[in-house]
Amino acid sequence: MGFEPPQRLVRALGESYGDTAAGDWLAGLPGLTEQALAATGRGTTVERVAAPGGRSSLVLLVRDADGTPAALKLAPAGAAPELERAALAHWNGWGAVKLIASPSGAAGGALLLERLHPEVSLRSLPEAKALLEAAGTVRRLWVDPPAGHSFETVAGRTGLRVDAMRASAAADPALEPLVSAALAAREELVAHSPETLLLHGNFRQSKVLSGERTPWLTVGPEPVVGERAYDLARLVRDRVEDLIASPGGAMTARRRIKKLADALDVDPERLYGWTLFRAVESGTRALAAGRRQEGEVTLEFAGWL
Repeated sequence: MGFEPPQRLVRALGESYGDTAAGDWLAGLPGLTEQALAATGRGTTVERVAAPGGRSSLVLLVRDADGTPAALKLAPAGAAPELERAALAHWNGWGAVKLIASPSGAAGGALLLERLHPEVSLRSLPEAKALLEAAGTVRRLWVDPPAGHSFETVAGRTGLRVDAMRASAAADPALEPLVSAALAAREELVAHSPETLLLHGNFRQSKVLSGERTPWLTVGPEPVVGERAYDLARLVRDRVEDLIASPGGAMTARRRIKKLADALDVDPERLYGWTLFRAVESGTRALAAGRRQEGEVTLEFAGWL
């Protein structure tokens, strides 16, 4: 089966897993795709690759033998597709893309999903409307996790980044004040979490796509269990490039925190703290990976808070 994975995915996988491991997985994609298509038992065939696609998986637009459109998502084991599968099954289409089937065997990292419109996300809407729709979508995902789940906790996931953030500050003393403030905020936040709900984990406007069953549905969860403020923190810095270019960007960022906190009944101080931590963590990680412009923009945003 001949198709080219998007270059965005190729670069991101190389950054995450190393060029050799990423190359091996990409080279095996045609075989994995054939196995996944056969395992669905639905006579599914590929139409095209969804582009530009994501940074951790390949999404193929497919069609069943009866003509029903769907999307086949293939991800390496490091992307934890089994946890995405568990979260999507638990939500069962409520606020999120619906899981149609989950091929087993060698294609166990594959997910057959309902077809959305990958070219139409909330980023296509004006800012105010996009934030309103995002808030209405993400609140549907915040439910009690299933019994006996294997999802990470917010404390556990964020704790894995602490050493790397300290290393960034040690390598560049100019980052030390921001990193120290972010780590202090995290320590205070994880000392007592007010709730333990199932969260999307990487929620932002580009993760909400137009659908047929309902206007907007979430895709690409990195599920984690914890408080709602953590899930909103990434949303606060959406369209960060526009914020940086705006003379009132700093005020707009702080206003977003208040607006989202009020709309979703979240403690604004906790949302502020998680927004700071997640921005500094993302910025230092981007710098360490060589994505200097992205890192500098994200850290400038963090400095406004």
